[in-house]
Amino acid sequence: MIEEFRLPDLGEGLPEAELVQWMVAEGDTVKLNQTIAEVETAKAIVELPSPHAGVVKALHAAAGDVVEVGAVLISFDLGGGDAGGAKVPVAEARAEGAAEADAGEKAQPNLVGYGAAPRSSARPQRRARSVAVRAAASDTAVLEAAPHDVIHTPEVSEAPRERPRSTPPVRALAKQLGIDLALVEASGVSGVISRTDVEEFAARAGATAVGSQTVAEESLDIAELTPRSGERTTRTPIRGVRKHTAAAMVRSAFTAPHVTTFLTVDVTATSELITSFKADRSLAEHRIGIMAVAAKAVCLALGRHPELNSAWDDAAGEIVQHHYVNLGIAAATGRGLVVPNIRDAQDLTLAELADAIRTLAETARGGKTPPVDMMGGTFSITNVGVFGVDAGTPIINPGEAAILALGAVRRQPWEYRGEVALRDVMTLALSFDHRLVDGEQGSKFLVEVAGVLREPGRAMLLR
Repeated sequence: MIEEFRLPDLGEGLPEAELVQWMVAEGDTVKLNQTIAEVETAKAIVELPSPHAGVVKALHAAAGDVVEVGAVLISFDLGGGDAGGAKVPVAEARAEGAAEADAGEKAQPNLVGYGAAPRSSARPQRRARSVAVRAAASDTAVLEAAPHDVIHTPEVSEAPRERPRSTPPVRALAKQLGIDLALVEASGVSGVISRTDVEEFAARAGATAVGSQTVAEESLDIAELTPRSGERTTRTPIRGVRKHTAAAMVRSAFTAPHVTTFLTVDVTATSELITSFKADRSLAEHRIGIMAVAAKAVCLALGRHPELNSAWDDAAGEIVQHHYVNLGIAAATGRGLVVPNIRDAQDLTLAELADAIRTLAETARGGKTPPVDMMGGTFSITNVGVFGVDAGTPIINPGEAAILALGAVRRQPWEYRGEVALRDVMTLALSFDHRLVDGEQGSKFLVEVAGVLREPGRAMLLR
């Protein structure tokens, strides 16, 4: 019996997704809820669990293909099949899947977000295949291999491989070089395949590397691939996060009338407070920084200026005022700009906000931000200062009333208590929707946020 599995709606209302990589190959025996593929939508990389226990009959897309929601992705043989020349005990696979369901897993997998059941330590057997290497027009050897292929040499084991672990920029590089990550060994103790691992493998295979990656440690991984020598232009398909971000920014810019106000503030007291936190063993592990203090200041100010924590519902002809803060944090990643949000940020302490921001950053860096975390934001912050920028005019995240940009903290001469002294100074830029927020309201909100950054003790007076 052949069953087809179609790409489901991943809960984001998006019409398509790009197939990042298969975790199975034709002929594999799979269990119910076993991860079979990774797909990348305009918002996140999502793991797809198998809806059946059986044998993979056919894969209907290749890594890099853009698949429409509802299109057939994979076919399963539920009545048995030939895997590696032997009949596969499908009944046993079904029994294992049923046993897992009895242990607390649902018979139907959750196809939204990260719904795959925890993986068993036992991996399904895969058929060994050979790797084809062909010469390109430039006499450069390009490695071509299907997912999870193994090289048939005496030094390489035929044992099934674990799923390769890597970051989205590394997968992008491997894809551009035509390298199957299943063939690359991680050199570090973490088991995560690095860019160096891919480049060294490419060199051994005769492939040509395509440039270097620069990672800004203060930001959330911005990857830039340089063109091959001799190429005058590089064309990249507009899809995924970049496509989604472009559409959202155009919609925001041409729907909400933007107004941006600026305020430069002395944040020396906040810098000194942060330094004291780092010296305190009970607080050092939270890594409280200027972003966390600004986030706390925003949450306090929004309670006193709710106009900036509202939304314009054009269809209903209503202004929706939120009595909670889902604080969006703009994150620049190798896949593009994403804005996941911290739920009910108004209820978090300064240390809890710092922890939440760090967790958000690490998740975004790995391309694993769940789609639900990028929905329902009410106000956003973007930290352009990590790039050495003093100020900018940020575009409001669609569906929100305002966004605050934090500039770089500069040590510079500043008037202080009637004298000129070296102080830590930064510029704040607030963009707001003029349909929802008047100039007076936006200015008062910005002054209040700046007041907390200038004198953190003022937070004790606010609620």
